[in-house]
Amino acid sequence: MLSLPPPPPPPLSPSTPLTLRPPPRKQSTPVSLKQIVISKPPTNHQSPAPETEPLDIKRPRKPSVLHHPRPRQTNILIWCCATLCLIFSLILIFFGIATLIIFLVIRPRTPVFDTPNANLSTIYFDSPEYFNGDFTFLANFSNPNRKIGARFEFLEIELLFFNRLISTQIVQPFSQQPREQRLESVHMISSLVFMPQDHAVELRKQVQNNRINYNIRASFKVKATLGVIHFSYWLHSRCQLEMTGPPTGVLVAHRCQTKR
Repeated sequence: MLSLPPPPPPPLSPSTPLTLRPPPRKQSTPVSLKQIVISKPPTNHQSPAPETEPLDIKRPRKPSVLHHPRPRQTNILIWCCATLCLIFSLILIFFGIATLIIFLVIRPRTPVFDTPNANLSTIYFDSPEYFNGDFTFLANFSNPNRKIGARFEFLEIELLFFNRLISTQIVQPFSQQPREQRLESVHMISSLVFMPQDHAVELRKQVQNNRINYNIRASFKVKATLGVIHFSYWLHSRCQLEMTGPPTGVLVAHRCQTKR
């Protein structure tokens, strides 16, 4: 048998007050700590989809490995050249030290050239510009060193008047022992030597005043000897002479200087 639904409730009148019931409170049941169960999230057994890397990201390149070249064997010719250079350097150092010791211990000195005596016998002119003369002087070569011998291998002596060459003479080579002196007579002859007019006038004037000024310029190569050590150098001497007039002209004053 079918049951009919209940009739609807009567409508509320404005005079009827509306009463609201509070909602029922849930009774909290105490739960012990032993009964707390932690639920695990459901696990998905399906494999995750592979993540695709963005195209903009560049992967770091692996550092390139440097391969060192294998050492090559040095050529024998290079070793020989290096050995010769080393020997040559040692020889130079040895001779440099030896030279320094010689100069500090022995103290070599330069040979000296001097003109202690001179004689002027002739001065005359064949023409206003051509000169003739006869002049002789005594050259003194001295070696002041105590342990070094000297050999004069090339000697050239020039006679000048106001730096004008009027005669030349060559002296034969000779040797000297330490502390030795050598006197050499040098004869200078001038024959038809051209002389400018101003020089000729000045020479005639000096002959009249009985005072003639001559210059001597000497160059010679010296070879010094100390045992087995030999070294050569050039010396240059310059002398100023003041003579009386011919035919018996004698040396009045002189000054000489020798330099390397």
